[in-house]
Amino acid sequence: MTHHSDAVVRVMRPDEFATVRSLSLNAFHGASAIGALLDLLRESWSWDGELSFVAELNGELVGHVLYSHAILDAPRRLVDVLLLSPIGVRKDLQRSGIGSRLIHESVTVLSRRNEPVVFLEGHPSYYPRFGFRQAAQLGFIAPSTRIPTAAFMVLPLPRYEAWMTGTLVYPDAFWRADAVGLRDK
Repeated sequence: MTHHSDAVVRVMRPDEFATVRSLSLNAFHGASAIGALLDLLRESWSWDGELSFVAELNGELVGHVLYSHAILDAPRRLVDVLLLSPIGVRKDLQRSGIGSRLIHESVTVLSRRNEPVVFLEGHPSYYPRFGFRQAAQLGFIAPSTRIPTAAFMVLPLPRYEAWMTGTLVYPDAFWRADAVGLRDK
């Protein structure tokens, strides 16, 4: 597959939300939960327009990664943290490096912010290449027992300190969209 190193990663403009929503539905094979999650997050306290990144190729949006605010219930105090979800690339361009580029470039931006960590639920063999590791190894507790231990991952950012452990609390948008953990089939 062609590697698309010429894709430009930038912050999504507010008028691009409908396009990004359609792109995400395409990337997730029409899964309505993704559309619901994006809608609910955008209407919630956890949305930050500066945390929605797009990949643009030849003037067209082809990828998206969203980070939203969540809470870490640490023993010392509540900590504002980030969640990476969802990330998607248009189906015909998947496995071309665009998703990796979105993560690498957006994490560079995040490293200059105040949030100390980014959490995600993801494939344990894919995300370590970006610095993510199993969250339990650093003392973090998943917000649901339906999240496999290996899939509950964290990326410490420059503001991370060792006392920051505890339970991740997802924003209610994730629960309302039923986008937490795995369900029995």
